[in-house]
Amino acid sequence: MQTRVATVIAKGSAQEAARSLAREAKAKLDGAQPALALAFASTEQPLGPLMAALHAELPGVLLLGASTAGEFTEQGDAKGHVSLFAVAGDFRAFAGIGTGLKSDTEGAVSRAIGDLPRAVDGFPHRTAILLVDPLAGKGEEATLMAAALLGEDVRLAGGAAGDDLHMKETHVGLGGAAATDAVVIGLIYSKAPLGVGVCHGHQPLSKSLKATRAEGGVVHEIDGQPAWKVWQEETRASAARRGVDNSTLKPDEVTPFLLRYEAGLSTGSELKIRAPLSRSEDGSLTFACGIPQGSVFRITESEPQRQIDSAREAARRALAQTGGHPVAGAVVFDCICRNLILGDQFKTAVQSIASELGGVPLAGFETYGEIALDAGDMSGFHNTTTVVLTFPK
Repeated sequence: MQTRVATVIAKGSAQEAARSLAREAKAKLDGAQPALALAFASTEQPLGPLMAALHAELPGVLLLGASTAGEFTEQGDAKGHVSLFAVAGDFRAFAGIGTGLKSDTEGAVSRAIGDLPRAVDGFPHRTAILLVDPLAGKGEEATLMAAALLGEDVRLAGGAAGDDLHMKETHVGLGGAAATDAVVIGLIYSKAPLGVGVCHGHQPLSKSLKATRAEGGVVHEIDGQPAWKVWQEETRASAARRGVDNSTLKPDEVTPFLLRYEAGLSTGSELKIRAPLSRSEDGSLTFACGIPQGSVFRITESEPQRQIDSAREAARRALAQTGGHPVAGAVVFDCICRNLILGDQFKTAVQSIASELGGVPLAGFETYGEIALDAGDMSGFHNTTTVVLTFPK
């Protein structure tokens, strides 16, 4: 059976968006029943009511969802909308949800995968989609736990939910409901492999540095000095070349500055990006996820063109994993930080992914963290990164 993919974006209330999304998706699939649908919703369409409405509009369809910091399809990006990806074809999809992620990460992940089948005859390839509540602070732990419990032959892709940068409450959903402090895990069985590609657009700038005092996502000291002081020293020359004096930044200029100069932790031959989001009065820096004390990293820098190039590279890497099969469509998990870096050029990055995959439809959302893990990877939770999940024709 040939794969069919429908991507749709809509606005309005949760109920209005659900009706519009379902109607257009059904028309694009030409009567084919989706094996899986993913809905990504802004705070203007609360995820709980949206999931309930979509579940009623798409009976019998396995529906996963997440709240977002931005939504997009191959046509471009938007705010205050819902994007939908639906796929029909030779796939068997299953999913579960686990709550209590913050206090019992292993238990939440175990509950999410507890009823998932370990094999499906005739469908040898397994790929998992993870959607997590990042405000629980357990994105990396949940990713590694899922990889361990599902088995090394399962590729993982996914993202951390958003809330339009309010940083108050993020949701993930399954079926007709949504929850906070939770993880949703979807498991897709396929006859041909799905592809997972990941890439970022950052290059090392500083010498190697060490987080000498850190707790959770807050780094207090680097090499025994206040974290912000070190950040200023190591980025001063690069900032000056761009006409920026980092000693005179206004409070509302600090976060955009930090998003150009993020931390890169060494993971083999590549850097894993960690995004600093804010500076405190004591000179500490707060990151989007945990930075263990003793971590060694380098400060990186990024320019818009590198972000566009890295989006293309993520698409190429996903394509390389499909075993020569052409692609029917893709789901993309792209960090909100990349949108802040690219601005109006974010649409160009999204369209470059579709173009690299052969002009296929795609849908996705702007995340608070991205997940991509293949066999042998030590960590699959990322910041300021593009993750592309491709479906074969």
